[in-house]
Amino acid sequence: MKKSKLLLGMAALAVTGVVLVAADHLDAPSSGGTTADIADFFAFEPETGSANTTFVVDLQSNVLPDLAYGTFDEDILTEINIDTDGDLVEDLVIQAIPRDGRMYFFYGEAADLGLNSQVLVNAPLGDVAISAETATVETTDSGARIFAGPRQDPFFFDFFQFNAVINPDPESAPLGFLPPSEAENTFAGANTMSIVVEMPNAMLGTTTALNAFNIPVYNTWVTTNRKQ
Repeated sequence: MKKSKLLLGMAALAVTGVVLVAADHLDAPSSGGTTADIADFFAFEPETGSANTTFVVDLQSNVLPDLAYGTFDEDILTEINIDTDGDLVEDLVIQAIPRDGRMYFFYGEAADLGLNSQVLVNAPLGDVAISAETATVETTDSGARIFAGPRQDPFFFDFFQFNAVINPDPESAPLGFLPPSEAENTFAGANTMSIVVEMPNAMLGTTTALNAFNIPVYNTWVTTNRKQ
């Protein structure tokens, strides 16, 4: 199984700090709610004028604070695909795969394997301990910064009241949604298992892809791949 979300048009030499987001938190039955479920994909400059680009992949949008934060699946390979010539075929790929409490990252030219993938074992980027309560960030020899672990998603959602409102029984929530002062953020403290890579733009190289405004862009999207 290979699942993807598409995020197009991240400026290679962006002049604003705008975050481009692809998110839905509801996926097809074959992947929704599984460890291969892609909840969000963010790609942005960490600050205006930065020479780096940050990629954030959120997996498993049902991670609750009282469930020991959740874990990454060692059978799932996550790939951040990067197209630099505008043909919407990946030219570069960042890979992340967990093993024994650490997330291992690989980076290099993408192989044309169709719907399949293989780990770029000869092109390691670095590895980091998978965080729990305390965030751990490593800086690789190439200057990339990497992270893997639970993160709180940037939205407020009273999940249980929402379920009560949509319940067919009109007595389930006769007053509807709660006012802000009474609502509870069900996922406060956790929500997704996140993979974060901040890379120097020099590692990504130049791009000939252009958006509708003729601004050079990287076309980038995420796939998850389950070991067969």
